[in-house]
Amino acid sequence: MRRFLSAILIVSILGFNTALAQEPLKGSVSETGNYQEDYSKLFTGKIETLDRHDVINMTVSQVLDSSVSMEGDEFFAEVTSDVYGDKGIIIPKGTKAHGKIDLIKGNKRLGRMASLDLSFDYLITPDGREIEIEGKMSTKLHPIAEAGKIVAQDVGYTVAGGAVGSMLALQWLGLEAAIASQGYTIAGGAAIGGAVGLGAALIRKGGEVLIAPGDQIKVKINTSVDLPVYKEEALKKEEIIYKGINININNVKHEKDPFGNANTITLSLLISNMSTDKTLSGFDMALENDYGVKFSPSIFGNTKLMFRQIKPGDRVIADVSFSVDNLNRDFWLVFFDRRTGNPITKISVDNAYKKVSKRTKKKNERVRNSKAKKNYKKEDDFMQMDF
Repeated sequence: MRRFLSAILIVSILGFNTALAQEPLKGSVSETGNYQEDYSKLFTGKIETLDRHDVINMTVSQVLDSSVSMEGDEFFAEVTSDVYGDKGIIIPKGTKAHGKIDLIKGNKRLGRMASLDLSFDYLITPDGREIEIEGKMSTKLHPIAEAGKIVAQDVGYTVAGGAVGSMLALQWLGLEAAIASQGYTIAGGAAIGGAVGLGAALIRKGGEVLIAPGDQIKVKINTSVDLPVYKEEALKKEEIIYKGINININNVKHEKDPFGNANTITLSLLISNMSTDKTLSGFDMALENDYGVKFSPSIFGNTKLMFRQIKPGDRVIADVSFSVDNLNRDFWLVFFDRRTGNPITKISVDNAYKKVSKRTKKKNERVRNSKAKKNYKKEDDFMQMDF
């Protein structure tokens, strides 16, 4: 089964020499410098170690649901950001990971959530190599953190019950009875309501767990693996260049929109339209991901370029923002020919991102992490709530 799944993925990977997929490297390698000619085009000849306890950011390719999935189910995930060693990239973004659900713990009384334990046994790089690893990931909270979370929730239930009890006592017995009893009717109602709330907390079940495509998971590596370092040019995404039109992406920022959603990519652009017969229009500009989905410029960002025509001889410096569905995908900035609908030029955002400053990358990581689910709780269907 494992070889069959690997073969399917390798056949589907584009942009690299197919000969590499026919003879994948497996396991560790040593720094001998005796690479085959094909590998010399991809690698620098240097070796880095993927250490124990290193963490790789990934996203799953299918839904994992604690109420539906079964232990032993296999799935694939995708590495969402390049993994660097001291000498360069050792695992590129887009690398596939084979995973399995090791353990499913159902939700329980006292508000204890369900959990999923996942394991990963090998990676398939974009050049077709299969790398054996041992990786683990669990949605289960640390026992202390989980207990604190449950206590906080249950106190909320109890306080809410007390407030409801007080209101009902005031409504049923009246303000006069409350005054005459010096508030004892309200206090009694609060006590009854608190008891009801505590009872609800004791029988309440925790939520189910769901990990969906686009959710970021962090996989901890439990073994050390020696890996070759990629050449930067070997990982460049394909682009469409129109002679005479130069588009430089000088910065790439991940941001939140005005509603607090981490879904915005802002590009700092320098566009020179020199000696061509083409006029570029902001209305014909889009950000396109690796699935072919196109995103128009956001009205919440700088709209200068959106309403601008870039005629032959023009040189423009501007920022432009796009609201996207998943910040972790590969993107290209595309200008389309309005008459034919074909792309005039297509520039890779990922190629530009490799030259972005470390400071900006750290800020972008914080933004992406702010969107990431902390406990992967599945939203409850209010029509099927279990009390």
